[in-house]
Amino acid sequence: MVTTIQIDERTLLLLKRLKQELNAISYNEAITKIALQRSHQNKIGGILKEDYKKGELKRVLKELQDERRKSDRF
Repeated sequence: MVTTIQIDERTLLLLKRLKQELNAISYNEAITKIALQRSHQNKIGGILKEDYKKGELKRVLKELQDERRKSDRF
């Protein structure tokens, strides 16, 4: 199903820039990529929020740092 939406010129310019930066083939793909990224970030934040409430955030961050140090990237 195709739907038409109204946006102002400033929003169109921003959308064109995002489409180019994301190497998207359409505006729809650019919007979808942004929405999925944001959705993923909210899920990660939710997980860390629970650890923060439990007072375990420092432990989680230390584990992540230790894993990074062990990896072959450095």
